[in-house]
Amino acid sequence: MTNWIDNQKNLMLFSGRAHPELAEQVAKELGVPLTPQTARDFANGETFVRFEESVRGSDAFVLQSHPFPLNQWVMEQLIMIDALKRGSAKRITAILPFYPYARQDKKHRGREPISGRLIADLLKTAGADRIITVDLHTDQIQGFFDGPVDHMHAQGQLAEYIRGKYGVENIAVVSPDSGRVRVAEKWADTLGGAPLAFIHKTRDPLVPNQVKSNRVVGEVDGRTCILIDDMIDTGGTIAGAVKILKEAGAGDVIIAATHGVLSDPAAERLASCGAKEVIVTNTLPIPPEKQFDCLTVLSIAPLLAQTIREVFENGSVTSLFNGGA
Repeated sequence: MTNWIDNQKNLMLFSGRAHPELAEQVAKELGVPLTPQTARDFANGETFVRFEESVRGSDAFVLQSHPFPLNQWVMEQLIMIDALKRGSAKRITAILPFYPYARQDKKHRGREPISGRLIADLLKTAGADRIITVDLHTDQIQGFFDGPVDHMHAQGQLAEYIRGKYGVENIAVVSPDSGRVRVAEKWADTLGGAPLAFIHKTRDPLVPNQVKSNRVVGEVDGRTCILIDDMIDTGGTIAGAVKILKEAGAGDVIIAATHGVLSDPAAERLASCGAKEVIVTNTLPIPPEKQFDCLTVLSIAPLLAQTIREVFENGSVTSLFNGGA
């Protein structure tokens, strides 16, 4: 009679090449090594990946950030997932700290793609069983993926930093537009019931795609304003919001966002817009040329590591948000 050895789950962490520093931080938090791999590009741009260790039966977590050139890193993550599926990994979790194409989550006009859904379909087809991501542009993107999606939030970490440095006295939470007011309400609750304001945009019906005038709705005069958003790309909207707040009599303006995309000329705009501090997380790499004096980058690695641990141990991811997720 054969004596079968009890199969124990084996957590394996894999990193794409887009943001190795974040993967190393997550691995350190978890106390596990990054699985060694060979990854290279052929002359025509094709990507090759091979893992140097057996992945059979493993609980595999594939971490890839998606900075510029975004399409290359999407393809690399898909190829890594395919390699794991063909290597007989037991479960494959794709970790996308910054979900690519999240702004294309619906059709604004006819003959447009819904690219956020396409990304979810590609991940599923490649072999991903589960997704972990941070602060999606809109919550409904979770429904694009046919499987579990752990939608994590950096708000707690950002708010804790702000509370520790600026306190909660005489502050106001400001949304850069009416679309993010619900998120701003959660921020206001976290920061001791701070008052809420938002920037109202008035459009000229005769001039398409152009804002005619802006005004602040809410009380900001003399207050320290926490201006929140999910991402900062070129920085035009957020820098404009700082100017409007200053004109409305606001005191210091603190910008807090999860994803620092910081496409040119964002660094220049943010450095000179009048904000006292710009706080982002490292869901995306921020190279030296994108950094500026008032920029603070918080690490998202502890949150990702906690999420991986809960998923691996079949625990509760919701418990990381005190049941409020």
